[in-house]
Amino acid sequence: MLLDGAHIDLEQVLADFDRDGYARLGRLMSDEGLDALRGRADDLMMGRAPDPGLFFQLDTETGSYEDLTFGRGYQGPSHNYRKIEKLERDELFLSWLRNAVFERVARALIGDRVVLYRAVLMNKSSVGGTVLPWHQDGGLFWGLDRDPLLQIWTALDDAPVEAGAVEVLVGSHRAGLATPLGGVIPEPIVQARGANDASVPLAARAGEVMLIHNHVWHRSLVNRTGKPRRAFSVCYMSGDTRCTRKKRAPREFFRVF
Repeated sequence: MLLDGAHIDLEQVLADFDRDGYARLGRLMSDEGLDALRGRADDLMMGRAPDPGLFFQLDTETGSYEDLTFGRGYQGPSHNYRKIEKLERDELFLSWLRNAVFERVARALIGDRVVLYRAVLMNKSSVGGTVLPWHQDGGLFWGLDRDPLLQIWTALDDAPVEAGAVEVLVGSHRAGLATPLGGVIPEPIVQARGANDASVPLAARAGEVMLIHNHVWHRSLVNRTGKPRRAFSVCYMSGDTRCTRKKRAPREFFRVF
C-alpha cells in the first residue's frame, strides 16, 4: 500500500505541524492500496464483509449536524454511513495505520508506547453528507486523563473544496481548548474568532496524507461533487493515557506498534 515514502525528512513536516496545527506528508498510498480500502469500505457499508464489531453511524438526509442520530449501529446496506469506527479490527485498515511512515511520525511526537484512540472512516457520500461544524478533538467529552495531539488523515478519494474538504483555522491549536468540554465550538466563540472568514481548506488528492493536531479548529462542509469523499483518520496517543469514564468500565487502548 505504501509508496516510496519511508525516507521522508520529517523535520520540516513536524515543524509545520507545530506551527500551523496541520502538515502535509504528500501522497503515500498506492493505487492498489486505494482500491483495496475503498473496496473494503464499500463491502462493510453494504454488508458484504463480516463485521468484526465495528461502530456505524448513518448520515443525515438534511445535511444538518443537529439531525444526526446515535447508538443505532448498522442499519442495513447503504453508502450513506457517515462514520465507521474501530477499524483497527479490520486487517486491511490495520495494515495501513501501522505503516512505517506513520510509525516514525507517532514515535517522534509521542514516544515508544503508542496506542490508538480511534481508527475511523469519515464518509461524505455522493449525495452530500453532513456539515461538520468547527470543533476540536479533545476535552472532557473524550473521557481521557490527557488529550491526544496527533491524528493522521488519509484521503481515499480526491477531496477538493467542493467535496467538503477539511478546513482549518491555522494555528488555533496554540490557544488550547475553546471550552473544557471540547468537541463542537460554541457559535459565539466561532464568531469572536472570525473563524468562518479565516478558514483554510485543505484540498487533497486520493492517497495524500496529512497530520492534524487534535486541538486545531477544523470543520467540513457538504459534498457537492456527486462522487464519494472518503478518508481514513487515525488518532494515536501515549500508552500512559487512561480512560476517565465512570458509567462503564474504563477503556483499554490498542497497542499499535
